[in-house]
Amino acid sequence: MTNRSGGLDLRATTIVAARRDGQVALGGDGQVTMGDTVVKNTAQKVRTLRDGAVLVGFAGAVADAFTLFEKLEEKLERFPKNVTKAVVELAKDWRMDRYLRRLNALLLVADREHLFLVSGEGEVIEPDDDVMAIGSGGSYAMAAARALLAHSELSASETVRRSLEIAGEICVYTNQQITVLELE
Repeated sequence: MTNRSGGLDLRATTIVAARRDGQVALGGDGQVTMGDTVVKNTAQKVRTLRDGAVLVGFAGAVADAFTLFEKLEEKLERFPKNVTKAVVELAKDWRMDRYLRRLNALLLVADREHLFLVSGEGEVIEPDDDVMAIGSGGSYAMAAARALLAHSELSASETVRRSLEIAGEICVYTNQQITVLELE
């Protein structure tokens, strides 16, 4: 996510997704900051799309993320059985469109088969393993989730929740007001 000065500004939140034993979960914390001030503790930064078949979370500007959610929903309507195509088309539009390219956010998108990080720089990144995270606490949450998947029997949902709790203990831009969504 690019800030107005052109640099990367990830002091927004923590979103993490994990897959285990056919389960897929995506979660995020509730903290909203402006600069070094906490302005909200209970924001909802994760949601379901396509009647619960796709999970999505964001780090960055809220209005920008909601615009991107709408654009992603349009792409999912156009390519209903192909989430990969939908996120690639979103990333292309996001990078090329004069209005969209100014949007300041990162998205995590998950369905049963895929996890994607999608950015306005044109990146559509699918991880090598079953974990992906974004935001200021993303690295902490991803490390915790990888360790939990490798060394525990926690479900995908429990892994996401615990990794967000760990990130919230370390990252000042992440709190303990956690929302976790699962694919049915």
